Amino acid sequence: MELIQVEQNTFRLPRRRREAHKGDFGRVHIWAGSVGYTGAPVFAARAAVRTGSGLVFLTVPEAIWNVVALKCDEAMPAPIPSDSDELLHRLSAGDAVLIGPGLGQGEAVAEGISTISARLRVPLVLDADGLNAFADRSHLLADRPAPTVITPHEGEFARLTGCSLPVADRTEAALDFAQEHGCTVVLKGHRTVTAAPDGRVWINTSGNPGMAKGGSGDVLSGVILSLIGQGFPVPESAATAVWLHGRAGDLAARELGEYGMTPTDLLTYLPRALMELSE
Repeated sequence: MELIQVEQNTFRLPRRRREAHKGDFGRVHIWAGSVGYTGAPVFAARAAVRTGSGLVFLTVPEAIWNVVALKCDEAMPAPIPSDSDELLHRLSAGDAVLIGPGLGQGEAVAEGISTISARLRVPLVLDADGLNAFADRSHLLADRPAPTVITPHEGEFARLTGCSLPVADRTEAALDFAQEHGCTVVLKGHRTVTAAPDGRVWINTSGNPGMAKGGSGDVLSGVILSLIGQGFPVPESAATAVWLHGRAGDLAARELGEYGMTPTDLLTYLPRALMELSE
């Protein structure tokens, strides 16, 4: 195990070429949302835009498409196609894909997620209900044909692994799962652990309890997606995103307080956090 404590000087974001265009900074797709959960896909999409993605596409159920469309200015939402092959084709056009925030549960949803994930040949981030789809089929993650990042909190991790709560040794548990399943694990919580299949483990040092609100995790998944879609290495993207997310939370808490800050505030302060990592 190579243990790395993530601080401000751990990662640097390169300066962008002056002649660059939107196609140079990643085309990312998000499959998320359901009735009653229209905020989750929007938070993720806004986070991807804020983190620098050139093009952000959203695929949501038709029942909420009009609501999500009203909330999105920079991201481009569309209804889920009825044909699964068409959905796969749409997602495959991205440089990275996020599946899960607010997508809902049930066997049909889980089966659809696991089937698409198995056929998707681009880097994939699984969050929230994307993770729940693998609760009784986590072995399928090892068969993915492209890199995978999973972002469980401890409850979701327990459903994936069958372990008891609280997780006794978060670092060892995350690393064991990452190496067994060939994926990057972001085990969220105080001092979030990011474990890579090659044995590297990052322990985050940013963040605060004010971030413990619904929607914060959706923001994080969008940041991870964005960095991967821009072509940065997958494990480093996940660990960097965790630090940026926490740093945005710290900046928000400093000015607004931990009680009153919201996930929307994380989006507001995310550019300042990014500036601290820029060359």
